[in-house]
Amino acid sequence: MPEIARFFGIVVRMYVDDHHPPHFHARHAGLEVAIAIEDLAVLRGRLSPRALALVVEWAAIHRSELEADWDLASAGLPLRRIEPLR
Repeated sequence: MPEIARFFGIVVRMYVDDHHPPHFHARHAGLEVAIAIEDLAVLRGRLSPRALALVVEWAAIHRSELEADWDLASAGLPLRRIEPLR
């Protein structure tokens, strides 16, 4: 699963050929969550409230880039790194 961003100890990845709806995975402190790109809803898993807030903030800023990476992943192409939250 390619890593597309890393910030504040949070690792964001996207599986190639993953199932719908379009989503990404974030991992922090041994916890993992899958988040829908369209509405940033948690599909499954959990993170601490602070880590989840950071991930949602980052994803809201980079939603179009996440959508582009999902399209690349669906086509079996290499994903692009996305600027971390600073």
